[in-house]
Amino acid sequence: MNQAPSSTNDSTLAVELSDVWKSFPGVTANAGVNLSVRTGTIHALLGENGAGKSTLMNILAGVYRPDRGELKIHGQSHHFRNPADALSAGIGMVHQEFRLIPSFSVAENVVLGSAATVLRTRQVELQVSELAERFGLKVDPSQPLWQLSMGERQKVEILKILWRNAQVLILDEPTTVLTPSEVGELGDILTKMANDGRSIIFISHKLHEVSGICDEATVLRQGKTVASALPIESTGQRELAQLMVGTSASSTDRPSPSTPGAPLLELDGLSALGDRGLEAFSNLTFQVNSGEIVGIAGVAGNGQRELADVIAGLRPSTTGSLLMDGADITTASPQFRFKSGLAYIPEDRLGVGLAPRLSITDNAILRVYRQQRRGPFILAEKALSYCKDIVHRFGVRSADLEGPIAALSGGNLQRLLVGRELDGEPSVVVASQPTRGLDVQGVKAIQELLIQQRDSGVAVIMISEDLDELLTITDRLLVMESGVIRGEFDPRTASRDEVGMAMLSDGQAITDT
Repeated sequence: MNQAPSSTNDSTLAVELSDVWKSFPGVTANAGVNLSVRTGTIHALLGENGAGKSTLMNILAGVYRPDRGELKIHGQSHHFRNPADALSAGIGMVHQEFRLIPSFSVAENVVLGSAATVLRTRQVELQVSELAERFGLKVDPSQPLWQLSMGERQKVEILKILWRNAQVLILDEPTTVLTPSEVGELGDILTKMANDGRSIIFISHKLHEVSGICDEATVLRQGKTVASALPIESTGQRELAQLMVGTSASSTDRPSPSTPGAPLLELDGLSALGDRGLEAFSNLTFQVNSGEIVGIAGVAGNGQRELADVIAGLRPSTTGSLLMDGADITTASPQFRFKSGLAYIPEDRLGVGLAPRLSITDNAILRVYRQQRRGPFILAEKALSYCKDIVHRFGVRSADLEGPIAALSGGNLQRLLVGRELDGEPSVVVASQPTRGLDVQGVKAIQELLIQQRDSGVAVIMISEDLDELLTITDRLLVMESGVIRGEFDPRTASRDEVGMAMLSDGQAITDT
């Protein structure tokens, strides 16, 4: 980590936010927040979902205007009217929810809005490729964005900021789609940037990452600053967690061993193509039994997303068969699968799981809207009552259930999505990145819901790029690499190094015996 300057005068501060307030209808997101980030350091911004972190950073990035308060960049006061003003002042933000154009190529997304004249496509692609190579963010500049995995899209977002040469970088949960080794690489990249004089604001809920990457930390709780410029080297993870939640925050305990029942989901020689027409995975054969959680680990882009789509019926298979509770559903429609007891929590919650332009209530009833209508009309009171029940039971925080779903924080979006899917008492749950971007308490809540499903006899398949999470709550762990199963492990005895080797095995099959 970098050594922060000892002085606290304005010349050492890249960012200084003083007494910042911001309210929305029914909600005060920031209530007099203070934040100081030193030049050439990596500063962690911590807090639960809804603590006001994203709102504060959107103010710094020019997306929102504060109701009151002062904003200084390198000692100079600023009043940003829009993100372009912030970029001109050297502020760049990588948002948690991607802001990319699916029909554009990687290179086009990277340079969009930054080119004053028409550029030669090949020249731009070469420059983007060189930039990606320089920082270890390898993507194909000519590839259409819609063909990329979520992890690859995150790399494009980071490249957009690097392309603009921002001196203050805001990274909102940048590691949620990275493997442990990739997190280490990102840490090295950020350290180099800080040593070059850039300042990084690093938003994360993974305290072990903060301890390994950041120099200082500011903690928000309920829209207020509860701790400022804490030196990471002398502040423990437990203390940070307590500051975030106001009480002692514990992680999910390893569930007691399960007693698996009959197979509820069976894959036999299953293969499928990716978006580019190439084979995404091939000849997958495994089963998920009643009363167990089977984890799927792997680096992003190795077929996990396509596998989840095939099981949910959103993508056809090319060979093999898929059985659910003994019935062949290989060619069945998504609607038939859902009626038969399949619940699907997709990794792209806003793009696939939810409808951003619909209200919270409309999104809550998507699976059961036929029961909420009379003829062609939705029964408003009945739908609202159903939504209130989901919101209450799954801890969704919202002031206006008839407002747009996009107004919810990332954690509350996920709670609503998970609650909607689990409410139907499924027999099989496919959960893809179910805790991505959630805070300590949110992660624990979702993990415990999945464990409850397992204990009630549900078969759960959990796809995650958080290896620690998989090793904690799964009963069996499979590793996918290059579209095939490279290893099967007992999470209770396997080490992170063993699983990591399988994730990067390059064709060498590994098993845990």
